[in-house]
Amino acid sequence: MNEHREIRRIGRRAFLGRGGALVLAATAGGASRGVEGAEAEALRIGLVTDLHYGDKEPTATRFYREAPAKLAEAVAGFQKFKPDFVVEIGDLIDSGDSVETELRWVETIDAEFAKSAGDRHYVLGNHCVETLTKAEFLGAVGKERSFYSFDRGGFHFVVLDACFRSDGQPYGRKNSRWTDANVPTDQVEWLKADLAAGKAKTIVLVHQRLDVGGDYGIKNAEEIRRALEDSRRVLAVFQGHYHRGDHRELGGIHYATFRAMIEGSGPENSGYSEVSIRPDGSIVINGFRRQPSYRWSWPS
Repeated sequence: MNEHREIRRIGRRAFLGRGGALVLAATAGGASRGVEGAEAEALRIGLVTDLHYGDKEPTATRFYREAPAKLAEAVAGFQKFKPDFVVEIGDLIDSGDSVETELRWVETIDAEFAKSAGDRHYVLGNHCVETLTKAEFLGAVGKERSFYSFDRGGFHFVVLDACFRSDGQPYGRKNSRWTDANVPTDQVEWLKADLAAGKAKTIVLVHQRLDVGGDYGIKNAEEIRRALEDSRRVLAVFQGHYHRGDHRELGGIHYATFRAMIEGSGPENSGYSEVSIRPDGSIVINGFRRQPSYRWSWPS
C-alpha cells in the first residue's frame, strides 16, 4: 500500500530538524548504535515494544517463543544501565485461544520484564486487549489505569490509550479491528487539561502511531497532535505498532516509532533502547540490535 512505501522511504533518512536531530544507522550485534555521551543526564529510561509473546508456532517473520530470550538480553542491559523506570510500549503478548491462555502468557513474559526495574509502565497495545479486557490485562501487570500521567526527574510523562473503536467502545473479547484505533473525546479532553496544568517538558507514550494516517495511525491523530503542539511543552512521542520502526518530526515534536522485538529469529533480530533525557531537554536514545540510535536537542 502507498503508506507503507512512504513510511519506508522516510525511515531511511537522517533527520536534521528542530534543534538538530541526528539519527545513526544500525549495526550488527548487541552493541549500542553509537550514540555516546549521556553526561549530565537527568533521567534514564529502558524501553521495549511489541514483544508479542505467545507459546505458539512461528509465522514467516514472528517467532513468538523467542520473546523471553530477547527480553532477557534487554533486561540484562537495563540492570547495568540502571534506568529510573522502564516502559513496554504495547503488544506485550500475542493473541491466544482463551482468556486463561493469554493471562498465562502475560504472567510468563512479565516475570522477565519485572527484573528490569521496580518502576514499570505498560502502554496498551491492540494485542494486549484483543481477547483480554483492559481490566484483565492491567490487573495481570499490577496497574489500575490505561491512561494517566506522572512526573520523574523534572519531566512529565503522559501514557495514552488508543485501544478504542470509532464508536468509543474499548477493545476486548475480539470486538475490534487493529486498523480502527482511536483516542476518545473524554481522554482527549483529559490530555488537554493535563498539558495545561503544568510547565514541565513532556514525553507522550502511546502504542499506535500519532504521526501517520492509514492503518497504523490513530484515527484522530491530527486533533491530538494539535493539542501537543499547542501546549509547547512536548519534546517527543514514543510509540510502537509499526514493527520496522520510524522517525518523523512534525510541528517541532519528534515522533519515534520503536523497532519491534518480535520480528525475525535469533537475538540479532530484536530491538530495545536505553534513553537518557538531560536537564536541557535533549534526548539521547541508544538503540540495540536493530533499533537505531538518535540524538535530539531542544531549542534554547
